[in-house]
Amino acid sequence: MLSLGENPLTERGLASGLVGALSGDVPPPFAVRLFQPLPTFEGYGERTFDVDQTNHSVVVDERVVVKWLTPPPPMPQPAPEVFAHLTSAGFHETAPPYAALTRAAPDGTELLLALVTGYLPGARDGWEWCVDEAEAGRTAFATDLGHLAANLHAALSTFPVAGASTDDLFTRAEGALREALELTDGEDGEWLASREETLRQEFLPLTTGARNVIRIHGDFHVGQILQWDGGYAVIDFDGNPTVSGSQLVQPAARDVAQLTTSLEHVAQVAIRRRGTPPAEAARWAAEAKANLLAAYGPLDPALLRPFEVEQECRELIYAARHLPRWRYAPMGVLRKDYL
Repeated sequence: MLSLGENPLTERGLASGLVGALSGDVPPPFAVRLFQPLPTFEGYGERTFDVDQTNHSVVVDERVVVKWLTPPPPMPQPAPEVFAHLTSAGFHETAPPYAALTRAAPDGTELLLALVTGYLPGARDGWEWCVDEAEAGRTAFATDLGHLAANLHAALSTFPVAGASTDDLFTRAEGALREALELTDGEDGEWLASREETLRQEFLPLTTGARNVIRIHGDFHVGQILQWDGGYAVIDFDGNPTVSGSQLVQPAARDVAQLTTSLEHVAQVAIRRRGTPPAEAARWAAEAKANLLAAYGPLDPALLRPFEVEQECRELIYAARHLPRWRYAPMGVLRKDYL
């Protein structure tokens, strides 16, 4: 048990060791927060996910997923709080949250080492199943996603936010544009700089401030929605990796904008990897977004477009910092929208 968290990416058996330890007393400097009882295990076989991700996930006994946070962030973190709230709110359109593992660092800081959630049979990542939908030209799924988003926000709307204040929305968006301009080089950077003022004008509706704010998901894209044998499930409540100290009390439109923007990115993936004609991909994205918004229900329309543009800037930031090959997706959307 004492080896847990030391180097989880290189030593096999740590994830199953954690799951086995959860049924007993966990020794210091570790601590466990349980959200609901774990399932019964028949064995402790392990396998990893072979997908691009910021963290490292291991499936244990085909029943639970242990996600190691790399590197372990200091507490408090969004996911444990949201897990506890969604469990009490009876929200079930997610992988069942079971536990969070923390460890006290030598300086006294509490670090979040791992999250343990249920394994969903037949689960496929959104960057796989949704690209299949785009390639085939199917958009019926978007109605289900709209309902899922509305149900999630209904559950999160009861999360305590008394006394919370939101960011200056315009300043935050303008900062994302400025950073995207600084980090995007070459021909893409030149093109982006030539549209700087046009993009900044998109943010003007944000100067009126935020209304009807709730606790949001914070990183709500199709990659966070699994398609599994039981339907769809939203995962990963860790916040936006491109926003340091991200404020998660926001208008619900921010989550919805991230989700609609990700449909545009799916269209770009279909063009690049599946040979989908650009015109067909654009039509698919427009129809899927319309279906999603219709199913979601009432939303402040003035905020959606500014948040979508800000998200494209954040995608460029993410590409520059973590995944350079991803830059084609946000640039493809921006070039389409601002010819």
